[in-house]
Amino acid sequence: MNNNDTIFALSSGHGKSGVAVIRISGDNLHDTFVTFIGKTEFIPRHAYFTNLRDASGELLDQCLAMYFPAPHSFTGTDIIELHTHGAPAVINAVFEYLKTLGMRMAMAGEFSRRAFYNNKMDLADVDGLAALLDAQTDMQRKQALKSMLGRDSEIYNTWREQMVEISAYAAAILDYNADDLPANIGDTIRTRTEKLHNEIGAALAQYKTSRAIRGGINVALVGETNVGKSSIFNYLAGSNRAIVSDIAGTTRDVVSINLDIDGYMINLSDTAGLRETDDVIESIGIQRTKSEIQNADIIVRVYSPTSGGWHECAGGGNEFTVINKSDLLSKSELCTLNSKNCLCVSVKTGDGMNDLMTTLREKIHAIFDNRESDLTINARTKELLDTAHQELSHALSAGDNYDIFAEHTRRAGDAIGKILGTITATEVLDTTFGQLCLGK
Repeated sequence: MNNNDTIFALSSGHGKSGVAVIRISGDNLHDTFVTFIGKTEFIPRHAYFTNLRDASGELLDQCLAMYFPAPHSFTGTDIIELHTHGAPAVINAVFEYLKTLGMRMAMAGEFSRRAFYNNKMDLADVDGLAALLDAQTDMQRKQALKSMLGRDSEIYNTWREQMVEISAYAAAILDYNADDLPANIGDTIRTRTEKLHNEIGAALAQYKTSRAIRGGINVALVGETNVGKSSIFNYLAGSNRAIVSDIAGTTRDVVSINLDIDGYMINLSDTAGLRETDDVIESIGIQRTKSEIQNADIIVRVYSPTSGGWHECAGGGNEFTVINKSDLLSKSELCTLNSKNCLCVSVKTGDGMNDLMTTLREKIHAIFDNRESDLTINARTKELLDTAHQELSHALSAGDNYDIFAEHTRRAGDAIGKILGTITATEVLDTTFGQLCLGK
Protein backbone atom coordinates (compact mmCIF):
# COMPACT_ATOMS: atom_id res chain seq x y z
CA MET A 1 0.00 0.00 0.00
CA ASN A 2 1.44 3.36 -1.06
CA ASN A 3 0.04 6.34 0.82
CA ASN A 4 1.31 8.68 -1.90
CA ASP A 5 -0.90 7.13 -4.59
CA THR A 6 -3.97 8.95 -5.80
CA ILE A 7 -6.87 6.63 -5.05
CA PHE A 8 -10.57 6.59 -5.89
CA ALA A 9 -13.65 4.62 -4.90
CA LEU A 10 -17.42 4.67 -5.00
CA SER A 11 -18.49 6.10 -1.65
CA SER A 12 -22.21 5.68 -2.23
CA GLY A 13 -24.07 2.38 -2.47
CA HIS A 14 -23.62 -0.05 -5.33
CA GLY A 15 -26.37 -0.71 -7.84
CA LYS A 16 -28.68 1.54 -9.82
CA SER A 17 -29.29 4.92 -8.16
CA GLY A 18 -30.08 8.53 -8.99
CA VAL A 19 -26.72 9.84 -7.81
CA ALA A 20 -23.35 8.17 -7.23
CA VAL A 21 -20.58 9.74 -5.15
CA ILE A 22 -17.06 9.01 -6.36
CA ARG A 23 -14.35 10.06 -3.93
CA ILE A 24 -10.72 10.75 -4.94
CA SER A 25 -7.85 11.21 -2.46
CA GLY A 26 -4.29 12.29 -3.19
CA ASP A 27 -1.68 15.01 -3.02
CA ASN A 28 -1.88 18.17 -5.15
CA LEU A 29 -5.23 17.53 -6.85
CA HIS A 30 -5.73 21.22 -7.66
CA ASP A 31 -4.79 20.87 -11.33
CA THR A 32 -6.88 17.71 -11.66
CA PHE A 33 -9.92 19.59 -10.40
CA VAL A 34 -9.23 22.41 -12.86
CA THR A 35 -9.29 19.80 -15.64
CA PHE A 36 -12.60 18.38 -14.38
CA ILE A 37 -14.48 21.69 -14.20
CA GLY A 38 -12.71 23.64 -16.97
CA LYS A 39 -12.10 26.65 -14.71
CA THR A 40 -8.76 27.96 -13.45
CA GLU A 41 -10.33 29.77 -10.50
CA PHE A 42 -12.75 28.20 -8.06
CA ILE A 43 -13.76 28.21 -4.40
CA PRO A 44 -12.90 25.14 -2.30
CA ARG A 45 -15.83 23.16 -0.91
CA HIS A 46 -18.23 24.68 -3.45
CA ALA A 47 -20.14 22.51 -5.91
CA TYR A 48 -19.51 23.07 -9.64
CA PHE A 49 -21.75 21.70 -12.36
CA THR A 50 -19.60 20.35 -15.16
CA ASN A 51 -19.56 18.26 -18.33
CA LEU A 52 -17.02 15.63 -17.36
CA ARG A 53 -15.01 14.55 -20.41
CA ASP A 54 -12.27 11.98 -20.90
CA ALA A 55 -8.84 12.65 -22.45
CA SER A 56 -10.25 12.41 -25.98
CA GLY A 57 -12.98 14.93 -25.21
CA GLU A 58 -15.83 12.43 -25.11
CA LEU A 59 -18.60 13.38 -22.67
CA LEU A 60 -18.76 10.91 -19.80
CA ASP A 61 -21.51 12.54 -17.73
CA GLN A 62 -22.90 15.77 -16.41
CA CYS A 63 -22.08 15.93 -12.73
CA LEU A 64 -21.28 18.03 -9.68
CA ALA A 65 -17.64 18.34 -8.59
CA MET A 66 -16.24 19.56 -5.27
CA TYR A 67 -12.67 20.12 -4.10
CA PHE A 68 -11.55 19.77 -0.46
CA PRO A 69 -7.92 20.93 -0.09
CA ALA A 70 -5.60 19.45 2.52
CA PRO A 71 -5.59 19.47 5.46
CA HIS A 72 -9.28 20.39 5.71
CA SER A 73 -10.72 17.13 4.44
CA PHE A 74 -11.80 13.73 5.74
CA THR A 75 -8.41 12.14 5.00
CA GLY A 76 -6.19 15.18 5.57
CA THR A 77 -5.14 14.94 1.90
CA ASP A 78 -6.68 16.73 -1.08
CA ILE A 79 -10.06 15.20 -1.90
CA ILE A 80 -12.27 15.54 -4.96
CA GLU A 81 -15.87 14.36 -4.95
CA LEU A 82 -17.75 13.70 -8.16
CA HIS A 83 -21.53 13.40 -7.89
CA THR A 84 -22.42 11.58 -11.09
CA HIS A 85 -25.54 9.78 -12.22
CA GLY A 86 -25.75 6.37 -10.54
CA ALA A 87 -25.94 4.15 -13.62
CA PRO A 88 -23.32 1.38 -13.49
CA ALA A 89 -22.22 2.28 -17.04
CA VAL A 90 -21.54 5.89 -15.99
CA ILE A 91 -19.59 4.83 -12.90
CA ASN A 92 -17.48 2.35 -14.87
CA ALA A 93 -16.72 4.94 -17.55
CA VAL A 94 -15.57 7.47 -14.94
CA PHE A 95 -13.45 4.81 -13.23
CA GLU A 96 -11.70 3.93 -16.49
CA TYR A 97 -11.01 7.62 -17.12
CA LEU A 98 -9.51 8.07 -13.64
CA LYS A 99 -7.21 5.10 -14.24
CA THR A 100 -5.84 6.84 -17.36
CA LEU A 101 -4.88 9.74 -15.08
CA GLY A 102 -2.64 7.43 -13.04
CA MET A 103 -5.10 6.83 -10.20
CA ARG A 104 -5.93 3.45 -8.73
CA MET A 105 -8.92 1.88 -7.02
CA ALA A 106 -8.77 2.23 -3.24
CA MET A 107 -8.67 -0.81 -0.99
CA ALA A 108 -11.28 -1.36 1.71
CA GLY A 109 -10.86 1.21 4.48
CA GLU A 110 -7.99 3.01 2.75
CA PHE A 111 -9.58 6.47 3.00
CA SER A 112 -10.02 6.04 6.77
CA ARG A 113 -6.48 4.67 7.04
CA ARG A 114 -5.20 7.92 5.51
CA ALA A 115 -7.33 9.88 7.97
CA PHE A 116 -5.71 7.86 10.76
CA TYR A 117 -2.17 8.50 9.51
CA ASN A 118 -2.95 12.22 9.21
CA ASN A 119 -4.32 12.37 12.78
CA LYS A 120 -7.88 12.97 11.65
CA MET A 121 -9.09 9.82 13.44
CA ASP A 122 -7.82 7.28 15.91
CA LEU A 123 -8.71 3.59 15.89
CA ALA A 124 -11.55 4.07 18.39
CA ASP A 125 -13.09 6.59 15.96
CA VAL A 126 -12.64 4.08 13.12
CA ASP A 127 -14.43 1.41 15.17
CA GLY A 128 -17.28 3.86 15.67
CA LEU A 129 -17.42 4.63 11.94
CA ALA A 130 -17.57 0.92 11.13
CA ALA A 131 -20.39 0.47 13.63
CA LEU A 132 -22.26 3.41 12.13
CA LEU A 133 -21.99 1.99 8.61
CA ASP A 134 -23.44 -1.28 9.95
CA ALA A 135 -26.20 0.40 12.01
CA GLN A 136 -29.69 -0.89 11.28
CA THR A 137 -31.60 0.41 14.30
CA ASP A 138 -31.85 3.74 16.09
CA MET A 139 -29.95 2.55 19.17
CA GLN A 140 -27.12 1.22 17.01
CA ARG A 141 -26.98 4.60 15.24
CA LYS A 142 -26.88 6.57 18.51
CA GLN A 143 -24.19 4.41 20.08
CA ALA A 144 -22.03 4.38 16.94
CA LEU A 145 -22.27 8.16 16.50
CA LYS A 146 -21.07 8.78 20.05
CA SER A 147 -18.12 6.49 19.44
CA MET A 148 -17.27 7.97 16.04
CA LEU A 149 -17.43 11.54 17.38
CA GLY A 150 -14.78 10.86 20.00
CA ARG A 151 -16.60 9.79 23.18
CA ASP A 152 -14.63 6.55 23.42
CA SER A 153 -11.35 8.22 22.47
CA GLU A 154 -11.75 10.78 25.24
CA ILE A 155 -12.21 8.05 27.85
CA TYR A 156 -9.33 5.93 26.54
CA ASN A 157 -6.99 8.92 26.33
CA THR A 158 -7.81 9.90 29.91
CA TRP A 159 -7.12 6.36 31.13
CA ARG A 160 -3.86 6.09 29.22
CA GLU A 161 -2.56 9.46 30.41
CA GLN A 162 -3.25 8.44 34.00
CA MET A 163 -1.49 5.09 33.52
CA VAL A 164 1.57 6.76 32.03
CA GLU A 165 1.68 9.23 34.91
CA ILE A 166 1.24 6.51 37.54
CA SER A 167 3.98 4.42 35.93
CA ALA A 168 6.31 7.44 35.91
CA TYR A 169 5.68 8.16 39.59
CA ALA A 170 6.21 4.50 40.49
CA ALA A 171 9.57 4.55 38.70
CA ALA A 172 10.45 7.87 40.33
CA ILE A 173 10.00 6.38 43.81
CA LEU A 174 13.01 4.17 43.01
CA ASP A 175 15.16 6.98 41.62
CA TYR A 176 14.41 9.98 43.85
CA ASN A 177 14.51 10.76 47.54
CA ALA A 178 11.18 10.82 49.33
CA ASP A 179 11.65 14.54 50.02
CA ASP A 180 11.73 15.25 46.29
CA LEU A 181 8.37 13.53 45.66
CA PRO A 182 4.78 14.43 46.62
CA ALA A 183 3.78 13.31 50.09
CA ASN A 184 2.32 9.79 50.38
CA ILE A 185 2.95 9.22 46.67
CA GLY A 186 2.89 5.42 47.09
CA ASP A 187 -0.62 5.46 48.59
CA THR A 188 -1.77 7.98 46.02
CA ILE A 189 -0.74 5.97 42.98
CA ARG A 190 -2.22 2.79 44.45
CA THR A 191 -5.54 4.58 45.04
CA ARG A 192 -5.51 5.94 41.48
CA THR A 193 -4.63 2.50 40.09
CA GLU A 194 -7.50 0.91 42.01
CA LYS A 195 -9.87 3.53 40.58
CA LEU A 196 -8.70 2.80 37.02
CA HIS A 197 -8.97 -0.94 37.65
CA ASN A 198 -12.56 -0.53 38.84
CA GLU A 199 -13.54 1.74 35.95
CA ILE A 200 -12.21 -0.70 33.34
CA GLY A 201 -13.85 -3.59 35.19
CA ALA A 202 -17.19 -1.75 35.10
CA ALA A 203 -16.80 -1.16 31.36
CA LEU A 204 -16.03 -4.83 30.75
CA ALA A 205 -19.09 -5.81 32.79
CA GLN A 206 -21.21 -3.91 30.26
CA TYR A 207 -19.66 -5.68 27.26
CA LYS A 208 -22.68 -7.97 26.88
CA THR A 209 -24.96 -4.93 26.65
CA SER A 210 -22.68 -3.23 24.13
CA ARG A 211 -22.48 -6.44 22.08
CA ALA A 212 -26.25 -6.83 22.16
CA ILE A 213 -26.79 -3.28 20.88
CA ARG A 214 -24.30 -3.74 18.05
CA GLY A 215 -25.01 -7.39 17.18
CA GLY A 216 -28.60 -7.66 18.38
CA ILE A 217 -30.44 -9.51 21.16
CA ASN A 218 -30.89 -13.22 20.48
CA VAL A 219 -34.49 -14.29 21.10
CA ALA A 220 -35.26 -18.00 20.66
CA LEU A 221 -38.71 -19.58 20.33
CA VAL A 222 -38.34 -23.10 21.73
CA GLY A 223 -40.66 -25.96 22.59
CA GLU A 224 -41.97 -29.32 21.46
CA THR A 225 -43.21 -30.02 17.93
CA ASN A 226 -46.59 -28.69 16.81
CA VAL A 227 -47.02 -26.12 19.58
CA GLY A 228 -47.15 -23.22 17.11
CA LYS A 229 -43.65 -21.74 17.34
CA SER A 230 -43.57 -21.08 13.59
CA SER A 231 -46.99 -19.41 13.71
CA ILE A 232 -45.79 -17.06 16.46
CA PHE A 233 -42.56 -16.45 14.51
CA ASN A 234 -44.49 -15.49 11.37
CA TYR A 235 -46.81 -13.26 13.38
CA LEU A 236 -43.91 -11.34 14.93
CA ALA A 237 -42.06 -11.22 11.60
CA GLY A 238 -45.13 -9.89 9.83
CA SER A 239 -44.71 -12.41 7.00
CA ASN A 240 -44.76 -16.14 6.32
CA ARG A 241 -41.05 -16.79 6.76
CA ALA A 242 -41.40 -20.20 8.44
CA ILE A 243 -43.39 -23.18 7.14
CA VAL A 244 -46.51 -23.88 9.20
CA SER A 245 -48.01 -27.38 9.12
CA ASP A 246 -49.94 -29.82 11.30
CA ILE A 247 -47.22 -32.37 10.57
CA ALA A 248 -44.89 -32.71 13.56
CA GLY A 249 -41.25 -31.83 12.91
CA THR A 250 -41.89 -29.44 10.00
CA THR A 251 -39.17 -27.05 11.19
CA ARG A 252 -35.88 -28.90 10.90
CA ASP A 253 -33.45 -26.00 10.98
CA VAL A 254 -33.19 -22.64 12.71
CA VAL A 255 -35.06 -19.92 10.83
CA SER A 256 -34.05 -16.38 11.81
CA ILE A 257 -35.08 -12.81 11.10
CA ASN A 258 -33.93 -9.40 12.34
CA LEU A 259 -36.57 -7.17 13.93
CA ASP A 260 -36.39 -3.59 15.18
CA ILE A 261 -38.19 -3.36 18.52
CA ASP A 262 -38.04 0.02 20.27
CA GLY A 263 -34.84 0.84 18.39
CA TYR A 264 -33.05 -2.37 19.40
CA MET A 265 -31.94 -5.07 16.97
CA ILE A 266 -33.64 -8.39 17.74
CA ASN A 267 -32.42 -11.66 16.23
CA LEU A 268 -35.57 -13.77 16.42
CA SER A 269 -35.13 -17.51 15.82
CA ASP A 270 -37.71 -20.21 15.18
CA THR A 271 -36.22 -23.55 16.20
CA ALA A 272 -36.83 -27.22 15.54
CA GLY A 273 -39.27 -28.88 17.96
CA LEU A 274 -37.69 -30.74 20.85
CA ARG A 275 -38.55 -34.45 20.85
CA GLU A 276 -37.01 -37.90 20.53
CA THR A 277 -36.54 -38.80 16.87
CA ASP A 278 -34.71 -41.28 14.66
CA ASP A 279 -34.71 -38.85 11.74
CA VAL A 280 -31.09 -37.85 11.11
CA ILE A 281 -31.92 -34.44 9.61
CA GLU A 282 -34.39 -33.57 12.36
CA SER A 283 -31.82 -34.63 14.97
CA ILE A 284 -29.35 -32.12 13.55
CA GLY A 285 -32.04 -29.44 13.78
CA ILE A 286 -32.69 -30.35 17.43
CA GLN A 287 -28.96 -30.03 18.22
CA ARG A 288 -29.01 -26.58 16.64
CA THR A 289 -32.01 -25.71 18.77
CA LYS A 290 -30.01 -26.58 21.89
CA SER A 291 -27.20 -24.31 20.66
CA GLU A 292 -29.71 -21.49 20.12
CA ILE A 293 -30.93 -21.92 23.70
CA GLN A 294 -27.36 -21.64 25.01
CA ASN A 295 -26.71 -18.47 22.99
CA ALA A 296 -30.10 -16.85 23.61
CA ASP A 297 -30.44 -13.63 25.58
CA ILE A 298 -34.20 -14.23 25.88
CA ILE A 299 -35.92 -17.62 25.67
CA VAL A 300 -39.62 -17.89 24.85
CA ARG A 301 -40.83 -21.36 25.84
CA VAL A 302 -43.89 -22.20 23.77
CA TYR A 303 -46.45 -24.85 24.71
CA SER A 304 -49.91 -25.83 23.54
CA PRO A 305 -52.81 -27.31 25.54
CA THR A 306 -51.95 -30.74 24.12
CA SER A 307 -48.19 -30.59 24.82
CA GLY A 308 -46.60 -31.75 28.03
CA GLY A 309 -45.07 -29.70 30.82
CA TRP A 310 -47.07 -26.51 30.36
CA HIS A 311 -48.92 -26.82 33.68
CA GLU A 312 -45.83 -25.61 35.55
CA CYS A 313 -45.43 -22.39 33.54
CA ALA A 314 -41.71 -22.40 34.26
CA GLY A 315 -39.84 -19.21 33.56
CA GLY A 316 -38.21 -16.18 35.11
CA GLY A 317 -35.02 -14.24 34.44
CA ASN A 318 -34.46 -14.25 30.71
CA GLU A 319 -37.28 -16.73 30.04
CA PHE A 320 -41.05 -16.60 29.88
CA THR A 321 -43.73 -19.14 29.04
CA VAL A 322 -46.33 -18.84 26.30
CA ILE A 323 -49.33 -21.17 25.96
CA ASN A 324 -50.38 -21.02 22.32
CA LYS A 325 -53.77 -22.12 20.93
CA SER A 326 -55.57 -20.61 23.91
CA ASP A 327 -58.79 -20.77 21.89
CA LEU A 328 -58.80 -24.49 22.73
CA LEU A 329 -58.86 -23.80 26.50
CA SER A 330 -61.87 -23.27 28.73
CA LYS A 331 -62.30 -20.04 30.70
CA SER A 332 -61.46 -21.81 33.95
CA GLU A 333 -58.24 -23.21 32.46
CA LEU A 334 -57.29 -19.75 31.20
CA CYS A 335 -57.86 -18.26 34.65
CA THR A 336 -55.70 -20.95 36.25
CA LEU A 337 -52.87 -20.38 33.80
CA ASN A 338 -53.01 -16.59 34.09
CA SER A 339 -52.72 -16.91 37.87
CA LYS A 340 -49.45 -18.82 37.32
CA ASN A 341 -48.02 -16.02 35.13
CA CYS A 342 -48.39 -18.05 31.95
CA LEU A 343 -49.04 -15.96 28.89
CA CYS A 344 -51.99 -17.41 26.98
CA VAL A 345 -52.16 -16.49 23.29
CA SER A 346 -53.84 -17.60 20.12
CA VAL A 347 -52.15 -16.75 16.84
CA LYS A 348 -55.34 -17.92 15.13
CA THR A 349 -57.59 -15.34 16.82
CA GLY A 350 -54.91 -12.78 17.80
CA ASP A 351 -55.86 -12.99 21.48
CA GLY A 352 -52.95 -12.26 23.78
CA MET A 353 -50.48 -11.38 21.04
CA ASN A 354 -50.26 -7.76 22.20
CA ASP A 355 -49.46 -9.07 25.69
CA LEU A 356 -46.73 -11.25 24.19
CA MET A 357 -45.15 -8.19 22.55
CA THR A 358 -45.44 -6.25 25.82
CA THR A 359 -43.69 -9.02 27.74
CA LEU A 360 -40.97 -9.28 25.10
CA ARG A 361 -40.41 -5.52 25.30
CA GLU A 362 -40.15 -5.73 29.09
CA LYS A 363 -37.47 -8.42 28.80
CA ILE A 364 -35.56 -6.35 26.23
CA HIS A 365 -35.63 -3.22 28.37
CA ALA A 366 -34.60 -5.24 31.42
CA ILE A 367 -31.38 -6.05 29.54
CA PHE A 368 -30.67 -2.49 28.40
CA ASP A 369 -32.31 0.12 30.60
CA ASN A 370 -29.80 1.97 32.80
CA ARG A 371 -27.08 -0.45 31.73
CA GLU A 372 -25.73 1.18 28.61
CA SER A 373 -21.98 1.46 28.76
CA ASP A 374 -20.16 4.74 28.19
CA LEU A 375 -17.98 2.78 25.76
CA THR A 376 -18.75 0.90 22.57
CA ILE A 377 -16.79 -2.30 23.10
CA ASN A 378 -16.18 -4.75 20.27
CA ALA A 379 -14.16 -7.97 20.25
CA ARG A 380 -10.88 -6.13 19.50
CA THR A 381 -11.25 -3.52 22.23
CA LYS A 382 -12.54 -6.07 24.76
CA GLU A 383 -9.37 -8.16 24.40
CA LEU A 384 -7.19 -5.10 24.98
CA LEU A 385 -9.32 -3.91 27.91
CA ASP A 386 -8.99 -7.38 29.43
CA THR A 387 -5.21 -7.05 29.09
CA ALA A 388 -5.17 -3.60 30.71
CA HIS A 389 -7.41 -4.82 33.51
CA GLN A 390 -5.14 -7.79 34.23
CA GLU A 391 -1.99 -5.65 34.13
CA LEU A 392 -3.48 -3.25 36.68
CA SER A 393 -4.36 -6.26 38.87
CA HIS A 394 -0.72 -7.36 38.70
CA ALA A 395 0.41 -3.85 39.59
CA LEU A 396 -1.83 -3.74 42.65
CA SER A 397 -0.51 -7.16 43.69
CA ALA A 398 3.08 -5.89 43.54
CA GLY A 399 2.76 -4.11 46.87
CA ASP A 400 5.79 -1.89 47.55
CA ASN A 401 7.80 -3.35 44.68
CA TYR A 402 7.53 -0.19 42.61
CA ASP A 403 9.74 -1.53 39.82
CA ILE A 404 7.14 -4.23 39.12
CA PHE A 405 4.32 -1.75 39.77
CA ALA A 406 5.69 0.66 37.16
CA GLU A 407 6.15 -2.09 34.56
CA HIS A 408 2.59 -3.40 34.84
CA THR A 409 0.97 0.05 34.74
CA ARG A 410 3.11 0.83 31.67
CA ARG A 411 1.86 -2.35 29.99
CA ALA A 412 -1.72 -1.41 30.85
CA GLY A 413 -1.17 1.96 29.19
CA ASP A 414 0.28 0.22 26.13
CA ALA A 415 -2.88 -1.91 25.83
CA ILE A 416 -5.07 1.21 25.90
CA GLY A 417 -2.69 2.80 23.39
CA LYS A 418 -3.33 -0.09 21.01
CA ILE A 419 -7.08 0.59 21.24
CA LEU A 420 -6.40 4.13 20.02
CA GLY A 421 -3.67 3.16 17.57
CA THR A 422 -1.10 5.17 19.51
CA ILE A 423 0.83 1.91 19.91
CA THR A 424 -0.11 -0.66 17.35
CA ALA A 425 1.00 -3.38 14.99
CA THR A 426 0.35 -3.71 11.27
CA GLU A 427 -2.05 -6.62 11.76
CA VAL A 428 -4.15 -4.52 14.17
CA LEU A 429 -4.46 -1.80 11.54
CA ASP A 430 -5.33 -4.30 8.81
CA THR A 431 -8.09 -5.84 10.94
CA THR A 432 -9.54 -2.49 11.98
CA PHE A 433 -9.62 -0.82 8.58
CA GLY A 434 -10.56 -4.04 6.78
CA GLN A 435 -14.03 -3.87 8.36
CA LEU A 436 -14.81 -0.72 6.37
CA CYS A 437 -16.15 -0.54 2.84
CA LEU A 438 -14.58 1.02 -0.24
CA GLY A 439 -14.76 4.81 -0.18
CA LYS A 440 -14.28 4.82 3.62
